[in-house]
Amino acid sequence: MKLKLTLWLLSFMLKRAQRRKPRFREQLERMRGLDWGIATEDLSTARFYRMTPKGVVTGKGLPVDLDLELRFRDQGAALKILKKPTQQAFLDGMMNGEVRLVGDSADMNKLQKLLKYL
Repeated sequence: MKLKLTLWLLSFMLKRAQRRKPRFREQLERMRGLDWGIATEDLSTARFYRMTPKGVVTGKGLPVDLDLELRFRDQGAALKILKKPTQQAFLDGMMNGEVRLVGDSADMNKLQKLLKYL
């Protein structure tokens, strides 16, 4: 339940940043949008985020056409890493098998640059 709430709050923060923060919108324009998602490996908890300069659309589940997916071993691992989402935390999580990146690592770098403006 905590992970679902965390992912919902993230969607709220992304929508708010898109409306209120010009630097966030500028970064999105440079990227030309980004479609990504977060889920547990068993897909019991999953949420996707479709971000464009015009808006952010979120929803439950993981569509197959996402640019990037972050798959966490379980809800505990996801909460631990998402509480302090630094680059080092993600790298450590990947080394420990807690996080699996599905997609291009360049999209992960784009996402991290974008999240700085939240």
